[in-house]
Amino acid sequence: MSVQANWNYPTAVRFGAGRVGELAAACRAEGIERPLLVTDRGLAAAPITLKAFEVLRAAGLGAALFAEIKPNPVAANLEAGLAAYRSGHHDGVVAFGGGSGLDMGKLIAFMSGQTRPLWDFEDISDWWTRADPAGIAPVIAVPTTAGTGSEVGRAGVITDERTHTKRIIFHPKMMPRLVICDPELTVGMPARITAGTGMDAFSHCLEAYCAPGFHPLADGIAVEGMRLVAAALPRAVRDPGDLEARGQMMAAAAMGATAFQKGLGGMHALSHPVGALYDTHHGMTNATFMPYVLQFNRPVIEQRISRLAAYLELPEPGFAGFLSFVLRLRAEVGVPHTLPELGVDNRQAQRIAEMAEADPSAGGNPLPFKREAAAAVFAAAQSGSMDR
Repeated sequence: MSVQANWNYPTAVRFGAGRVGELAAACRAEGIERPLLVTDRGLAAAPITLKAFEVLRAAGLGAALFAEIKPNPVAANLEAGLAAYRSGHHDGVVAFGGGSGLDMGKLIAFMSGQTRPLWDFEDISDWWTRADPAGIAPVIAVPTTAGTGSEVGRAGVITDERTHTKRIIFHPKMMPRLVICDPELTVGMPARITAGTGMDAFSHCLEAYCAPGFHPLADGIAVEGMRLVAAALPRAVRDPGDLEARGQMMAAAAMGATAFQKGLGGMHALSHPVGALYDTHHGMTNATFMPYVLQFNRPVIEQRISRLAAYLELPEPGFAGFLSFVLRLRAEVGVPHTLPELGVDNRQAQRIAEMAEADPSAGGNPLPFKREAAAAVFAAAQSGSMDR
């Protein structure tokens, strides 16, 4: 075989109920004595956060908490986090929470020892080589949702408020040194957040699986991740205390983020600008766009999706069977079928299409995703039309 490809897989993961109790030992193992626990505002006073913080303090670590983070983090949040990190003389970060807390924790650790501005490290070409690797602090990641998979990622997403665009900051050493996946931390998630984050994990797996390129490792992880979501997400939404389902969703989230190094696609290319302009939930936005992007890509993914439908043992075969399954799953867990149900109007449709074309995720779509294509998919998601 003459194909050449570069493959990378993630970091050490401690998986299982109750393992957040190992957080202090994990910090010490990575040489962290003064961790800054970074999370979002909504989690700042939550019992799971207070428990994690107490684990650190009881072990004698010089821990402090930073939680001034919006659901879609912006550069001002990062500046505030860096000020807290430096004034507290911290030597590492515990990134705690969903995508916003995890991404911001990684970004604070990354920027803590850099001298160049943040936007110099956007995920473009080899811009990551501009960073000083010695200035990147160690990170322990503790996810409290099952969706983004940022705990096993080498990048952070942040909104540039000057342009209302989401940008990806990348460096290989942004990967957390160690991840603690404790499904008990997700038990208190509301049904809507469980659904949105779970569908985010599903979209990561699905878009990675459909992305062009030779990466059978990512493909295998993606299809098994989708099987886990299909089986576990409805259970987790119905019964928040179903620890087995919660654990399967945490695994699927990490699997999606591992798989999408192969690529993403139109769902993310559209949800990034919509999220930046309308502050919608990222996973729920991906899920709303999902059937429309699938229908757009059908001419080149039909055979691949047919294999996926067989693996998932769906009652109806082929692409049509898989599309029906997606629509049923969305309805079962409460995903809106159209953008207006998310609070998204069409007044900025052209701008969103232009932003989608420029989004890095667009390059992984199975069909070219220029602004005309993005505009057509956006219009379909506005009206609810499933005609290609």
